[in-house]
Amino acid sequence: MAFIKEFGSWLPDRVVSSEEAGSWVGSDARWVINVSGIEERRFACEDDTVADLAARAAADCLNRAGVNPASLGMVMVASGSAERTFPGPACMTAKKVGAEGVPAVDLPMASAGSLFGLSLASRLTEQLGPILVIGAEKMSRIVAREPKERGVAVLFGDGAGACLVAPDSGQAEIVDSVLGTDGSFSEDLTLENGAPIKMNGRSVILQASRKIPAAIRAVLGKYGIAPPDVLSFLMHQANQNLIDKVADTLGVPSARFFSNIRKYGNTSSASMLIAACEWSRCQGFQPGAPVVFAAFGAGFNWGALLARGV
Repeated sequence: MAFIKEFGSWLPDRVVSSEEAGSWVGSDARWVINVSGIEERRFACEDDTVADLAARAAADCLNRAGVNPASLGMVMVASGSAERTFPGPACMTAKKVGAEGVPAVDLPMASAGSLFGLSLASRLTEQLGPILVIGAEKMSRIVAREPKERGVAVLFGDGAGACLVAPDSGQAEIVDSVLGTDGSFSEDLTLENGAPIKMNGRSVILQASRKIPAAIRAVLGKYGIAPPDVLSFLMHQANQNLIDKVADTLGVPSARFFSNIRKYGNTSSASMLIAACEWSRCQGFQPGAPVVFAAFGAGFNWGALLARGV
């Protein structure tokens, strides 16, 4: 068995409004908000690394859980914005958080990385012990690259989220997950070394709006659960319009999908865990009630994970 024991998060202090972001591409705040639902995002300090962000979210999670970093069985860091090809941020994150000697694994995946990490951790925790899954992104470094694309540069922000997965007890049991990958669309969302993000927005939205509901239905269907019976959906915060579309496809009120994209923008693989951390503070798991995590990202990679409060 595997359990979600605790969440943690870290967000930078600097707030970048959509008025400022829109000015980078000759647009205004109203346009940015209409196409994305994003009113502001956070940017980290210039000297901050992905590992710095990850370690701060990790420390928040471990402190809330009352867990000694040295007792961890593994540290996973999901990020699509690491500063270098290797070593990735996981080894430095483990060092910074006091988990030296603990195996640290990088998941170099944009947007869906934290979901894949939770799924993997749920299968490994019984063997390894508690696993800390972290999503951390410093997208501000990337959106600053020229040329800035109108429909891309305004979307992203910085931040980190963390989740401690344990084999024995926690707030919720991880029941199952469904994951998928389709390399046919690999060129529709890419980030080459030193280059700006290239995105075929129409393809991303089209595929995400199909694959996310299908994955959610697949994992719920295995246990005879209908989407309206789910307490909350914790989804990658890519675009408010996409979140609303997924909710509509599933026949679920949009309010059932927790959303903080208005405040933080798209923080890629950090977003789902940042959202989960905030959700757990304002609502949280209820005994026996199903909760679904879902994400879609470059690759294309996507999936859904079912948890149930204990």
